[in-house]
Amino acid sequence: MTSIEKINVIIGIVFTLCYSYQFFYIAVTIFKKKKKIQEAAPHKYAVLISARNEEKVIGQLIESIHQQDYPKEYIDIYVVADNCTDATASIASSLGAICYERNNLKKVGKGYALEYLLDRIREEGVFERYEGYFIIDADNLLDKRYIREMNKSFSAGSKILTSYRNSKNFGDNWISAGYALWFLRESEYLNHARMLLGNACAVSGTGFLVSAEVIEKNGGWKHFLLTEDIEFSIDQLLDGEKIGYCHDAILYDEQPVSFRQSWRQRLRWARGYLQVFQKYGIRLLKGIVSSKGMSCFDMTMTILPAIILTAASFLINSTVAIKGLITHSTNWNVFLPSLALTILNAYLLLFVLGGITMITERNRIKCSSLKKILYVFTFPFFMFTYIPISFVSLFKKVEWKPIQHNVSISVKDLVRSTRW
Repeated sequence: MTSIEKINVIIGIVFTLCYSYQFFYIAVTIFKKKKKIQEAAPHKYAVLISARNEEKVIGQLIESIHQQDYPKEYIDIYVVADNCTDATASIASSLGAICYERNNLKKVGKGYALEYLLDRIREEGVFERYEGYFIIDADNLLDKRYIREMNKSFSAGSKILTSYRNSKNFGDNWISAGYALWFLRESEYLNHARMLLGNACAVSGTGFLVSAEVIEKNGGWKHFLLTEDIEFSIDQLLDGEKIGYCHDAILYDEQPVSFRQSWRQRLRWARGYLQVFQKYGIRLLKGIVSSKGMSCFDMTMTILPAIILTAASFLINSTVAIKGLITHSTNWNVFLPSLALTILNAYLLLFVLGGITMITERNRIKCSSLKKILYVFTFPFFMFTYIPISFVSLFKKVEWKPIQHNVSISVKDLVRSTRW
């Protein structure tokens, strides 16, 4: 066995040791009995929406909130039009939302927008009016039972809850499908399993509920890294709060369709994970030997090893290939088959993970049967694009930039979409 073969084997073994527990999560989700949560009396909630130039989509989101199967007098909608140059603010206001306009190009990002919005609510003297705060992105849509289902879990004792993250444009292309399939897997085979085992779940970008008690304890919103969601999740875990998951609360999210936007967004995520580990890594590693051990281990695996190992593999194999081309010193008859086998094994693993998710979640995915099958095959290629992204994230300075959203569709039209 050559040196490069040994290195690839070692990287593969380390990957297996780090992430094999997630196959156990799959079994837990499929076979462990789910606890039924009873209906509960309504609580008063505020829905917080951070929007930057979202005039094409924010109207549909607000309408989906108005159409909730939940007492209307228990829901208030707040929008922060963050550095907007379009009609986002006027549209939100015309649909009954309480809208504030923020203009600050020095402090850019969702975390700062949420801080601003919560500060305005407190200044208005209405913070104590609400028992919980939903954090929703402007491009989202809510299933009509979303708040009702979240209220049931909130009433059962979860102070922080995340929800089932579906997609409203799964079938647009292989990029949007890749995102959507990953988020579906994250919802069902990570967060759902964590909840069933009594471990802490993780917030994934959007679609979560935080009790007023937790926000008060935190002193508002204080998470401003490039991935403020995972920063919030880990900070709460280390602070003794356990994030729950509501399988029946379905949120539809819009995914990027251009590779350029996808690259930029995922580069921010990769860099954000490194920021989070730099800030919380030592406490997380210490937490592995505490009563929160499994949850701390799980969150550590979420933010670090995949990026480092993927970047290392990319660097080592690229170096060997380039050196071989320049010096003619590489035995291509050994290197190429070794690399091909590594890629094939990774493809098959990702294909299985995507396939399991597609089979179990197919009735919730809104696109044709043919596309559902096709995008299981393209899912590994989408995940492979993380390889150069992980490498670049180690060196490139990354700043928060908005993602354009253009999929304007109502919940009613979405649920009528082609099913399996």
